[in-house]
Amino acid sequence: MSNTDCPCGQGNYINCCQPLHLGVVKAATAEQLMRSRYSAFAQHEIDYIVQTTAKGQQQALDVAAIRDWSESNQWLKLDVVQAQEKLDKNHAQVEFKAHYHDGQQAQEHHEISHFVKHAGAWYFLDPTTEMKITMKQPCICGSERKFKQCCAQFL
Repeated sequence: MSNTDCPCGQGNYINCCQPLHLGVVKAATAEQLMRSRYSAFAQHEIDYIVQTTAKGQQQALDVAAIRDWSESNQWLKLDVVQAQEKLDKNHAQVEFKAHYHDGQQAQEHHEISHFVKHAGAWYFLDPTTEMKITMKQPCICGSERKFKQCCAQFL
């Protein structure tokens, strides 16, 4: 991969994920957001990773661990297995395989991720955050709905 190729595999970085990382445009689909987040790990764009996580989860993220994960691996390629853009009105699912080298050997991270669209923007629903939230509290995505009626089923 040359320096100008986008880590997500969809073209030139300047025309692909960089505008998203710079906040010039927003991801149009959950798959595009997932691809841009993979590229953000490869490009060490930690602020973007935080900003594209569900608003109510951002304060619970371990930013130092995210930075370490990003910087300690060589990101090799991304394979999108499938994208389901319409689980319901505001939720989507993307299955992917992220290939990287951890300094010892090549690794593959296979994940099915969930995303929520709120106020015209897609956000990642992070199942690893430690949060104490009840089903009757406002949803972590920022919608006016209760957590149990919105994102709970995807976490």
